[in-house]
Amino acid sequence: MELIRPDWPAPAWVQAVSTTRHGGLSGGPFASLNLGDHVGDEPAQVAGNRARLIEHLGLTAEPCWLNQVHGRTIIHADAVAPGREADGAVTDTPGAVCVVMTADCLPLLICDDRGTQVAAVHAGWRGLADGVVDSALDALGVAPERLLVWLGPAIGPAAFAVGDEVRDRFIAAAPDATAAFQPHGAGRWLADLFLLARQRLALLGIDRIYGGGDCTVSQPHRFFSYRRDGVTGRMASLIWLDPGRENRQD
Repeated sequence: MELIRPDWPAPAWVQAVSTTRHGGLSGGPFASLNLGDHVGDEPAQVAGNRARLIEHLGLTAEPCWLNQVHGRTIIHADAVAPGREADGAVTDTPGAVCVVMTADCLPLLICDDRGTQVAAVHAGWRGLADGVVDSALDALGVAPERLLVWLGPAIGPAAFAVGDEVRDRFIAAAPDATAAFQPHGAGRWLADLFLLARQRLALLGIDRIYGGGDCTVSQPHRFFSYRRDGVTGRMASLIWLDPGRENRQD
């Protein structure tokens, strides 16, 4: 199983990982570690893939799988049943696992520098524009200067073509967003989702931002991509507090 672990200075008991497409049971366009149960894959294969991941990571609880809707709702991972409509989860409970699924949208993993709270956020362009990151910070209730954020694999700036309406929406909210769009023909632009996320995080007072280098579209051997393939699987980005750590700081 090929996994990506964030390269960030989070406390040791903050556990975080992003999956690739390798290490599962699924076949065809879902090969092989598809974790999405809404994309047309065989339910038994998806269940098997999730079980493999849980065993591989040694999780003590089922991750809080969400029904993602490209909105801004953030829930508490240990307070509701999995399957709730939301685009992110937070927790301060050791062992509770926040998770989001992506196949071009941007996953953000967040923790505070004391390792007391974590969050996972699903941020496509609509979520970013609508304030899903703002909602996550509100749910965490931690001062921005204490937060660390890791940007996982997503569609890269050379592959994400959008129309005027997307560019106009971001620039209307933050003129500096102009730098995240490059001309790509009449009424078309190449958008840098990583930069748009960094800009939003900076406006919210967060300057410790990591990751943001893996393009899902340009690496078909490694990542699922909805924009590239249409019918495809989903990766997962997970974060949790190690329940075996007894001396976490308060």
